[in-house]
Amino acid sequence: MALTLTIKRFEDLTAAELYEIYRVRVAVFVVEQECAYQEVDDADRRCWHVFLHDDAGIAAYCRVIDAGVTFDEVSIGRVLSLRRGRGLGTRIVEEGLAVARDRMNASVVHIEAQTHAHGMYERLGFVQVSDEFLEDGIPHIGMIWRADAAR
Repeated sequence: MALTLTIKRFEDLTAAELYEIYRVRVAVFVVEQECAYQEVDDADRRCWHVFLHDDAGIAAYCRVIDAGVTFDEVSIGRVLSLRRGRGLGTRIVEEGLAVARDRMNASVVHIEAQTHAHGMYERLGFVQVSDEFLEDGIPHIGMIWRADAAR
């Protein structure tokens, strides 16, 4: 079955969509990765929610956060794929970058990537800009994507 792409601001999400987003994010980041942190945060109200889904639910998700909320630049966060090994992580980040470029006029996008996924982000044009650090007990690195370098 083909996946449907949905891109919505917080205020445009239905209650069912918001519930499903929070359900899958908690399942991955809090339960699977065993990170006790405030998963639902105020940034959710100031971003685009981007997800691929079908009748079985959300398959991949990310949020594209307005500049000035988390970082000075537009940022992408909460990247997840529930159907791993199918390229959905790459696809959802590509869709997030398209939102940043086309809907937010971003020429720079900031992420804090889990270190193990740095190769995927590099293939998409992100460049490492920080040393490795721990975020909720998981190694991360800061990375930047620049529109002028991605062409």
